[in-house]
Amino acid sequence: MSTTSRNTKPSQLKRSLKSRHLGMISLGGTIGTGLFLASGGAIHNAGPGGALAAYAAIGIMVYFLMTGLAEMAAYMPVAGSFRVYSSKFVDPAFGFAMGWNYWYNWAITIAAELAAVTLIMKYWFPHTPSLLWSGICLIIMFLLNYLSVKGFGEAEFWFSLIKVVTVIVFIIVGLLMVIGIMGGHHAPGFENFTAGDAPFSGGFLAILGIFMAAGFSFQGTELLGVAAGESEDPEKNIPKAIKSVFWRILLFYILAILVIGLLIPYTNKDLLSGDIAVSPFTLVFKRAGIAFAASVMNAIILTAVLSAGNSGMYASTRMLWDLAREGYAPKFLGKLNHRGVPVNALIITALVGTIAFLASLFGEGTVYVWLLNASGMSGFIAWVGIAISHYRFRKAYVAQGKDLKDLPYRAKWFPFGPLFAFALCIVVILGQNYSAFFGDSIDWNGVMVSYIGLPLFLILWLGYKLLKKTKIVPIEKADLTTDK
Repeated sequence: MSTTSRNTKPSQLKRSLKSRHLGMISLGGTIGTGLFLASGGAIHNAGPGGALAAYAAIGIMVYFLMTGLAEMAAYMPVAGSFRVYSSKFVDPAFGFAMGWNYWYNWAITIAAELAAVTLIMKYWFPHTPSLLWSGICLIIMFLLNYLSVKGFGEAEFWFSLIKVVTVIVFIIVGLLMVIGIMGGHHAPGFENFTAGDAPFSGGFLAILGIFMAAGFSFQGTELLGVAAGESEDPEKNIPKAIKSVFWRILLFYILAILVIGLLIPYTNKDLLSGDIAVSPFTLVFKRAGIAFAASVMNAIILTAVLSAGNSGMYASTRMLWDLAREGYAPKFLGKLNHRGVPVNALIITALVGTIAFLASLFGEGTVYVWLLNASGMSGFIAWVGIAISHYRFRKAYVAQGKDLKDLPYRAKWFPFGPLFAFALCIVVILGQNYSAFFGDSIDWNGVMVSYIGLPLFLILWLGYKLLKKTKIVPIEKADLTTDK
């Protein structure tokens, strides 16, 4: 993209994110409580082999999604990312629903991180008020995003680096314990991995259940598409970040789960606990003789929560700004300050996250649980949108007589990639709470809580479609030039 084309449009975001920022933003979006805490429950429920199979399958799906997103983002780097692609290559109404769906997803994630930080800080300061820590966390996340996009990128780089180093150290220490070099115990080898009903203890339905947890763990990789609008050299940096990040993530998850499965029997009840003191990482570090393992992991999980909240604030703010710029949200939200930060969109997003968090403190958090469940579905819906958009983008590109060799980055295995990702995402969405449909009667409350995000998305999509009478964009007429 030339300097001239960047400056002809008023009120543009600043391209300040470097290649190292992009790589760490994508890594930071995925390495967090899903790996540090939830991986233990996955191994307990499906066995070490079942957990590995589920995470590998979701990892492959995410690979196809991210390479497809990279193909579009390198060609057309915009902050609205897949909201823009959905409007251009599918249907403006679909893009409208995708944008609001994604904004909501991350705005509620901010509330979840504010709730999580209070639990983490109470580990050290059990008698302090919850609002103190959530308030401090909110101020930190807000300021990191308010100062400049470079401030956000730099913070995310260091937050992510701490997590990456932790996972690398964990894998090295764990493998040394497996062969008996560390830990002072006998070398377990594959004893725990093959004991009893392991490695596949729960059968296919257990693996299906882990699909959901694995999917949540990998959510955040698509942040790279949003960050493309503020990348220094998107044609070069986005494909580079996508290719390196995916393999690192898969390697981290697969090796970490393998190490846990080899060292801790899947029958160990501690794996089911969400308590940091008995997280799989804490248990392994304690066995290795590392002092204060629980406190160290608590501090690392704190950085993971701050990282997720920081990323959530960034992604939802940029999406809300893009919606306003396109006329899908109030106009005042589309303004930028002199540093290129959409401050109004940032303030509204922070307020929504705060209100959602406060809802968790009243009425036993019932409203908050509903909000959180609706948000959980939103990430998978965004992935479905990416898969559909990529499929139609490539079809449109070829139909309009363009040469695939001219693409800055070309995703492999088309059309299998987006079709496979689409199919697996649909399976995960429909299987969110499959157990609610079995038994003596259907658990309608469970169905509503689990699937609330789906009707909300459909109402946005079909409501806008009926109101504006939009039509599906013919691939021959898809806009491949604006924003290029």
